[in-house]
Amino acid sequence: QVQLVESGGGLVQAGGSLRLSCAASGNIFSINIMGWYRQAPGKQRELVATISSGGSTNYADSVKGRFTISRDNAKNTVLLQMNSLKPEDTAVYYCNAQGVRLSARSYTLTYWGQGTQVTVSS
Repeated sequence: QVQLVESGGGLVQAGGSLRLSCAASGNIFSINIMGWYRQAPGKQRELVATISSGGSTNYADSVKGRFTISRDNAKNTVLLQMNSLKPEDTAVYYCNAQGVRLSARSYTLTYWGQGTQVTVSS
């Protein structure tokens, strides 16, 4: 069983910073892509940022230049440093792991964390 556990959410004023972390635990052989998605009330879940096992990153246009994603492959952890936060960044942020293999020959799986609330006040 694989679990993704997030931490680091909270309440911050506009212009402030937060750092989210996510640790994947379980009998994991490898993870291809780790990332963060968010869902604001009344809206669909959207991509925030992803990072591959090789370090390639992808960001939503709305967070480019403000958010930075990083990863520790050995620890199966992913971080999201969020700077210059805006009220429109308020959402539940979900950690995601794609292409998870439990062994060298296993099929790949996708996992989600439970989510962590980020609230940015104006």
